[in-house]
Amino acid sequence: MSGSTSRGGWRWFWPLVILLLFFLAWEGWVRLANTPRWMLPPPSAIVDSFRTDYRLLLGHTRVTLLEVMLGFGLALAAGLIAGVAIDSSRILERAIYPLIIASQTIPMVALAPLMLIWFGYGLFPKILLTALVGFFPIAVNTVDGLRSADREVIALLRTMGATRWQRFTIARIPAALPLIFSGARVAITFCVIGAVFAELVGSSEGLGYLMQRAAAQFQTARVFASIVILALMGIGLFGLVSLVERLVLPWRAFVTDARDG
Repeated sequence: MSGSTSRGGWRWFWPLVILLLFFLAWEGWVRLANTPRWMLPPPSAIVDSFRTDYRLLLGHTRVTLLEVMLGFGLALAAGLIAGVAIDSSRILERAIYPLIIASQTIPMVALAPLMLIWFGYGLFPKILLTALVGFFPIAVNTVDGLRSADREVIALLRTMGATRWQRFTIARIPAALPLIFSGARVAITFCVIGAVFAELVGSSEGLGYLMQRAAAQFQTARVFASIVILALMGIGLFGLVSLVERLVLPWRAFVTDARDG
């Protein structure tokens, strides 16, 4: 366990060192070039924005985080239902799968204004748009995961008299869970992007709205502070899904450690 923890710490060491060097170079270059702060603020100005605007940033962060979590929850439920439906019926696969793929070709820049026209400027259209962004990877990975179940195990269960539901719960779901979690990790980061985009199109709160307003007022440090929060939000939510995966599938941690070793 201690060896695993040590390796986990070293995984973060070099990214942090690279980031530190990058910020030092950024700070030095901006000061030496005498770049206007409204054009490119130094990292120290961004840190100062966190100090002076923390209440404002915190309030808008709560709104965006709520949109992301609700949108991800909706995407997860819809993706699992669609994946199971596609896997269970050839007719549904032919009817639904092409529509799911086609939905990903619709530009969000065209879809977002329609959502606002249909559902107004409240929370619901932003949740819906966020869910649409995260839905696809979960649905596709659910289908692939269910179809990755060992056919010999399924055949053995059938010969033992297991019902279709028993075969589904004993063989197919455990085989699908790793891929479902992989899709969920991708989806949760997409949901952050979707929520911000929805706020940019039409909103009165949230980090997307705050960035848009700050950019219009040339408060560039506040824009960068919002970007940093969004990056940390994406990393944190990605890590949260990975933590849930380790709790649900503890054997995956041993497989990963063995591979790293």
